[in-house]
Amino acid sequence: MTTTAADSSSATGAAPEPTDENVWLEEIYGEEQLAWVREQNSRTEDLLEDAEYAALESSILEVLDATDRIAMVGKRGDWYYNFWKDQDNPKGLWRRTTWESYCTDTPEWDVLLDVDALAAREGVEWVFHGATFLRPAPGEPHRLALLALSPDGGDANRYREYDVQSRGFVDPADGGFDLPTAKGNVSWLDADTLLVASTAEGLPMTASSYARTAVTLKRGTALADAPLLFEVPADHMVAVVAHDSTPGFERTFAIDYIDFYNQTNLVLRDGGWVAVDVPTDVNLSVHREWLLFRPQQDWTLAGTTYPAGSLLATKFEDYLAGGRNISVLFAPDAATSLQSWSWTRNFLLLNLLKDVSAEIRVLDPATPSGSPDAAWTSTILDACPPLHDVNAYAVDDEDTTDGGGAGDDFWLIATGFTTPSTLFRGSLERTDAGGQDSGAPAVLSRHAEVKSSPSYFADGGYEVQQHFAVSEDGTRVPYFQIAARGLALDGQNPTQLSGYGGFEVSRTPAYSGTVGRAWLERRTTGAAGADGGGTHSRGGVYVVANIRGGGEYGPSWHRAALKENRHKAYQDFAAVARDLISRGVTSRERLGCVGGSNGGLLVGNMLTSYPELFGAVSCGVPLLDMRRYTKLSAGHSWIAEYGDPDVADQWEYIRTFSPYHLLKDGVEYPETFIWTATSDDRVGPVQARKMAARMLAMGIPNVWFHEALEGGHAGASDNRQAAALQARSQHFLWKALAGGAG
Repeated sequence: MTTTAADSSSATGAAPEPTDENVWLEEIYGEEQLAWVREQNSRTEDLLEDAEYAALESSILEVLDATDRIAMVGKRGDWYYNFWKDQDNPKGLWRRTTWESYCTDTPEWDVLLDVDALAAREGVEWVFHGATFLRPAPGEPHRLALLALSPDGGDANRYREYDVQSRGFVDPADGGFDLPTAKGNVSWLDADTLLVASTAEGLPMTASSYARTAVTLKRGTALADAPLLFEVPADHMVAVVAHDSTPGFERTFAIDYIDFYNQTNLVLRDGGWVAVDVPTDVNLSVHREWLLFRPQQDWTLAGTTYPAGSLLATKFEDYLAGGRNISVLFAPDAATSLQSWSWTRNFLLLNLLKDVSAEIRVLDPATPSGSPDAAWTSTILDACPPLHDVNAYAVDDEDTTDGGGAGDDFWLIATGFTTPSTLFRGSLERTDAGGQDSGAPAVLSRHAEVKSSPSYFADGGYEVQQHFAVSEDGTRVPYFQIAARGLALDGQNPTQLSGYGGFEVSRTPAYSGTVGRAWLERRTTGAAGADGGGTHSRGGVYVVANIRGGGEYGPSWHRAALKENRHKAYQDFAAVARDLISRGVTSRERLGCVGGSNGGLLVGNMLTSYPELFGAVSCGVPLLDMRRYTKLSAGHSWIAEYGDPDVADQWEYIRTFSPYHLLKDGVEYPETFIWTATSDDRVGPVQARKMAARMLAMGIPNVWFHEALEGGHAGASDNRQAAALQARSQHFLWKALAGGAG
């Protein structure tokens, strides 16, 4: 489709805006705009919501509402807290139990808040977004918490103080904290004081629509009257404040997030902010006396260069005083990256990926006698089968029961594409090497199964394989293939290719009863056999691509597809598609792709730049109009990922991956389903609306659009909505790719 410049601003260095006939759809809640949405919804529902869809939605909802899935918990004091949704409680229950009860098959739950009852009582469709407890006085139980409640499932929350002892909100008339709905973050300073970064009550916001200032809010004081604590420039992303209440290490921190990958970290000292002296692209983490660094790019400090993605440690106070004694805790290699870490009382757990399979290391900061200060003992945790995702994190590093040993307990969660999730609890302790006091302590780990999720499909009939495609520049790109054992490589298998490729997010093996039921187990008849004769029934093939832009190989894998190199992520995904076709797994007519958010931008580029590879595209809550994305919802915050389209030189490369501007007449496009949510205040629904409207106006056949009228960026705020969303996407792909098989 041909577009023309709306002005000649390129003469001043600013990029001109192409003519946009669909700007009117950017008014999210306009009467005319919602009428257009409802018309498109009705058209799509007429196509998709047949008897097979109803059965599929019911099957997916059965998985989401299953009462025998693992109820994951977080420990606070003596209690184990959980948030639970099911058929009887679609908005959910916030509840707790004891450890002894949790270990049984039928725990006795103490329900603290019934969100469905709260919504009915207050007439607001509340969505629970978590709880933050005030640290109690020594020897006292946890009692006060701030609950984050969203009125529509979006990112804006109302924070309300809750008393778990009396099982009710603390009345604002009695001084209870109740912060208006807004984007922001909140931290307890003490029992009567909050540190609040918010956009409520006229407080300023950044160009990214997030909080620009933070205030100190005393109990009984209006937010608008609270004194300023911290402020960031308007063109930065967000201001964050937090208080570390760890006994003996009490500190108040602020973070000036300049963009997604650059920030300045500050600590409050003597009434003023002191910046931690590191480059803005070095991530920091503080735990008791320790300061950890993870550089996003190679970092040279005191004559030593530390590679991007490494993990380094030093003493917090020593570093602030000018000391530069650095311990290297992890150094990446070509296959291995650090994904996350967690402290128990005495040890540090590292969650790694090695060619996208999990590895866990336990580090002990207690150095052996006679060794250099920089040496930390490292032990591999034997708990990670190949092609699985396994993560370890502390249960409660401050648990002092059993003489303090419980503070070294950890959770271990293991899952795989055909392996239902299992929860273990383990414990770490030091043991002398060889059973003798050699001065070289090793780490002994024990863990035992606590709970396991049941199978939701016949997972034993499927196998997981990992393959590597070769991208345009020669880069080897891994991908997982999940398919029935003995898969016929005749090009006739309906195949769903999923990816993300952005923001250093890793796609790892994970069990999904929804994918199992909705895709792997679905059957179509009439597909020709490899010999061209006869018919047989076959299910779908599910594929996850680990393309550049993600975090599977650390920050270098991510940065390889930033800004002007964005095309590399799309070349990687296309290479996987070609590999699937060349291996005989599928064919263009049987291959579909699916992605949401940044993954929606990914598959939008498959639609416009690689239409010859795909028979269908399912594009969810997407970025698609990359010329105006910085002006829509939270889009300004992603300039560090994509570039600034208002700058002429940057628009020149951004336009090459802006699907809204790449549509052309005379191209045979795949069947397309674009879906979004009205209440999504992160990406917003308007880019999806505009893309669908332009495609329909161009007369492109088989274009479908659906917008959930609630649900936020996830597109769903309860299991019923989630089941409907997933069923539409899966049913669309199946009808497009398998409906005409044979």
